[in-house]
Amino acid sequence: MPEILKNNNDNISLFNLFDRDTILHLRLPFSFFLLPVFWFGLSQAESIHWTNTIVVFIALHIFIYPGSNVYNSYMDKDTGSIGGLKAPPPVTKRLYYASILFDTAGLALCCIANWRFAAIMSVYVIFSKAYSWTGIRLKKNALASWGAVTVFQGGYTFLMAHMAAVDQPDISWFTPKNMECMLFASVIIGGSYPLTQIYQHKEDSERGDYTLSYRLGVIGTFLFTAVSFTVAAGILMHYMTTYYTLSQFLIFNLCLAPVIIYFLRWFMAAYKNKDLADFEHAMMMTKISACCMILCFSVIMYLNHK
Repeated sequence: MPEILKNNNDNISLFNLFDRDTILHLRLPFSFFLLPVFWFGLSQAESIHWTNTIVVFIALHIFIYPGSNVYNSYMDKDTGSIGGLKAPPPVTKRLYYASILFDTAGLALCCIANWRFAAIMSVYVIFSKAYSWTGIRLKKNALASWGAVTVFQGGYTFLMAHMAAVDQPDISWFTPKNMECMLFASVIIGGSYPLTQIYQHKEDSERGDYTLSYRLGVIGTFLFTAVSFTVAAGILMHYMTTYYTLSQFLIFNLCLAPVIIYFLRWFMAAYKNKDLADFEHAMMMTKISACCMILCFSVIMYLNHK
C-alpha cells in the first residue's frame, strides 16, 4: 500500500490513517444533530425517490459532515471543547488526509444517484473548506461565517435533501414553495448557530476568529437566537397555512415546546451566571432541539405521505 505521508517519524498509510484520535475528531454522532434540516426536506417531498435519498443521506451524514469536522479540527487545532467533543485529542496530519478521503468518498457515492448530485454536493464541500482554510477562513469574519453556515447548513441542505427525494436536480426545482422552505431552514440554522459557539468565545478570539456569538456576547447571543426562532416560526406559519393547514404549524409548536422551555431556563440561569453558558448546556440544547425537530418532521412526513 503506498505511503500517504511521512512526517518525521510518523509513517502514515491507509492502514493506520484512522487511529483512535482521528475517529474521535470525525465526530460521527454529531451528524445526528444536523439531521433535522434533511428530515424537513423529506417531509416536504410529495413522493420520495428512496435510492437517491439514501445515497445522498449517507454521502452527507456519514462522509461529508465528518470530513468537514476533521478538516475544521485540523485547521483550528482546538484544545478546548468543540461541538460533540468535550476534550478533543491532539491534532495530527492524519486529520487532513482523512478529510480528503471522506470528501472523495462522499462525492463518489453521490455519482451513483446522479452526477448532478455530486456537483451540488461539491459546492457544499468547497464551502466547508473555505470556512476553515487559512487562505480564506470565513470563520475569521463574524457576518461572513454566520451567513455561510446559515445558507449552506440551512437552505442549501434542504435543497440537497429535497432534490434527492423528488429526483429533480435542476433549475425547475426552484419554486416559491421550495424557496420558502429554504428560507425557513436558513433562519432556523442562523438562529441556532451562534448558540453553539457561546462557550468558545475565549478560544475563538485568541485564534483571531471573532464569531457572531463573540460579537454579540452571552446575553446578546440568547436574544439573537430568540428573535431568529420567532422569525422562523412566523415563516413556517405562513408556509403551512398557505400550502397545508394550520394544524401542521400547531404540531411544530407542540413538538418544539421542550426546546423553548429548556432555552428559557438556560437563558435565565446564564443571565445570572454567565459561566453557565458552557459546553454541557449548549450540547444539551442541541440534543433536545435535534430530537424534537426530528420528531416534528417525522409526524409531518407521515401526514403528508400517508
